[in-house]
Amino acid sequence: MALDARGWMRGVRHVPSPNCDARPPGIAVDLVVLHNISLPPGEFGTGDIAAFFTNRLDPQRHPFFETIHQVQVSAHFLVERSGAIVQFVSCAERAWHAGASDFFGRTRCNDFSIGIEIEGCDDRPFEPAQYHAVCSVLAELAGGYPIRAVAGHSDIAPGRKTDPGPYFDWPRLMRMSAWPAERFPYQRWGK
Repeated sequence: MALDARGWMRGVRHVPSPNCDARPPGIAVDLVVLHNISLPPGEFGTGDIAAFFTNRLDPQRHPFFETIHQVQVSAHFLVERSGAIVQFVSCAERAWHAGASDFFGRTRCNDFSIGIEIEGCDDRPFEPAQYHAVCSVLAELAGGYPIRAVAGHSDIAPGRKTDPGPYFDWPRLMRMSAWPAERFPYQRWGK
């Protein structure tokens, strides 16, 4: 796995999403935002996340899809339950993952962040392979971008979002990444 000059990770599956655009000029990409996602809710390995991020979600396949099939969102990466990594958007581009958000007074987090979706939900633990995969992605990103912090979607959109959820093991990720505590400001200082 290695990040190329165009912002694509070699050694992972690429499924390009149209739900992205150019980042504002002169803005450093220095934040990673962690999310969770499962489609349908609570189900894993369906292929529906890729369909959702590429605007191909069939609204007839599940009642929940009728409410979201026209929403245009994406993330840079998805970490599946197996630990497999899929990239949807080049890190050089702005993925549409954070929505209305605020990182210690800096709004519009999509402008300066990389979004990692982790296949999961708020009421189940994540798999060990997923923590390993997230750490691998973080290590590669740190080699190409001045990453200063990792936050949960719930940290930058409190009251609106809950992911990656109460079952996400932040201390485990912090230990495994071997990054200093300062890179996890919401975990270090509390929310």
